Formats: sequence, structure tokens, C-alpha cells
Amino acid sequence: MLRFILRRLLLVMPSLLGLLVLTFILIRLVPADPAAALAGENATPAQIAEIRRQYGLDQPVHVQFVRYLGQIARLDFGESAYSRRPIALEISQRLPATLELTICALLFGIAVGIPLGTIAALYHNRWPDTVLRIISVGGVAIAAFWFAIELQMLFSMKLGWLPLRGRLDAGITPPSPITGMLLIDSLLTGRLDVLRNALWHLTLPALTLSLGGIATITRFTRAGVLDTLQKDFVTYERAQGYPAGALIWKFVLRNSIVAAITQIGLLFGSLIAGAVVVETIFDWPGVGFYTVQAILTADTKVMLAVTLLIGVIYAVVNILVDVVHGLVDPRLREQD
Repeated sequence: MLRFILRRLLLVMPSLLGLLVLTFILIRLVPADPAAALAGENATPAQIAEIRRQYGLDQPVHVQFVRYLGQIARLDFGESAYSRRPIALEISQRLPATLELTICALLFGIAVGIPLGTIAALYHNRWPDTVLRIISVGGVAIAAFWFAIELQMLFSMKLGWLPLRGRLDAGITPPSPITGMLLIDSLLTGRLDVLRNALWHLTLPALTLSLGGIATITRFTRAGVLDTLQKDFVTYERAQGYPAGALIWKFVLRNSIVAAITQIGLLFGSLIAGAVVVETIFDWPGVGFYTVQAILTADTKVMLAVTLLIGVIYAVVNILVDVVHGLVDPRLREQD
């Protein structure tokens, strides 16, 4: 297993390098002058030229890229041109909020999507299956920003059940930071008032972010269960009078879940990307909201750092998915 993980890590390196090259080139192709954006609207040409020289923007692109790779190798992402603070520090302060939102959305998607997919397969071509297929298609098609605004209008503005934005109410003091995730830190410090308030604030953004994941997991679970139900061992167990519930949840689902696990790994990356929109709408102080600010201020170093971070997280999650595959299906470990 260790050799398997090391080989996956080595295969990830070229992908991350390619991601950096592509992102670096695309940022430079955007018809905008980062130096002018940093200098402000009233800056003189001399001031813009000085900022361009100060940040090395006057050098050829390949020179800028090689110098940036050297910084990355030292785990130095530089300073934000907007806040003048180290980018690594700002990301480390905001990443726990994004991970908390993404993990909760993914767990909610798994908890809802797998049972729904199983039910759809068990009632194949009957009304529960038809309804769930319509819902799954709608979940993929609905735009996250529209769904978020609708949830805000209904549950926050009209009914007043849930908070409109933010992670905590203004009058609540957050617990001492341990992991940076409010749910975990509040449990570790015994702050149940913070836990309750953080859950209320997390509900709408997590539900919005999980919508596409629920639909995708439902579809793949349904397909996997339908395929497994046709296997000979299922027919044999049924003929032996094995209880239907135990047969489904202990044997059929385990043999059907491999495709769904793969999608869960892919979903984590898409949820991180989708958090950009959700965090902006709900004023969630995470990496996604930070990225939007960087785009608006043409802060290229922040954009590159966030892109690399998302690539690393995506790679690590996919390695973990491969490990889980091996645990669920030992035959995959034998093939390695």
C-alpha cells in the first residue's frame, strides 16, 4: 500500500506542474494590467512603472515563471499585492472555513445520495425511480447561485429560520482556534452555544453546495446497484431466503459502491471550486471568497497560490479514494 501511495504521488507532480504552467499563461493572457490595478485609478504612469518593476512584472514571462517556481519550491507564495500580507498566512486562516463547508456538503451528499440511489434501483422503472431521476437531473441542472438566493429569500428573509450570511452571529465570541473549523473547535472547547450557532449558519451554504453532489451520487449509486442486482450471487442468496434488507445493505451495496466512491473523489474537487460562488453569496470567509477578491483586484500571486492549493487537495483526495477502493474491493490491491 505504501508503494502504491508513493507511486500516485510521483504521478501527481507532472499534473501540478502542468496546472501551474496553464494557470500562469492564462493569467498573463487576460487583457488587464495588474500593476495599474494595484496602483489605483489616480496613479501616474511613473507610479505604475515603479510597481511593475517592484513586482517583476516588467520581465519576460518565462523569467517570471522560473522565479515563481523557485519560490514555490521554498513554500514561499509571496505577499498579497492587495493586503500586503503573506499569502500562505491568509490562506491558512481561510482554508479551514472552506474545508468545513466542503466536507459537510460532501457528507450530506453521501448521506442522502447513496440511500436515494439504492431506493431508485430497488424500484427500477416505477414511480419512486422516476421521481428520483427527475430530481437528480434537476440537481445537476440548477445553478448554485440561483438556488442559494432562493434559499436565502425563503429561509432567512421570509421565514427567518436561518441566518443570511457569515459563520457566526456578531455577538458570539468564537472558541480558541485549534483546527480553525468552528464545529470541531467548539466541541473540543465545550462551547455548545458556538456549535449550535455555527450549525445554523452552515446549513444553507452546505445545502446549496451539496445539491449537485446529491444528484451525482444518486445516479451512480443507482447504476451500480442495478448492475449488482443482476449478479448470480444475488439470485442465489434470494433463493436461499436471505433477508432482503441484509442482502441489500451488506452485500449488494458494498459491491455497487466502487463507482460512487470514484465520483465522491471527483466531487470533492468540484465542491472546492463551487465554493467560490457559494462563499461569495453567503459571505463565508473562506478561500473561495478570498479568490473572488483576488480576481477583482488582479492579485495574480493569490490566484496562482489558490489554484495550486486546489490542485494539491484534489490530488490528495483522489489518492485517498484509490486507497478506499483497495479497502472496499481487495481485488484492486491484488492488481496493483
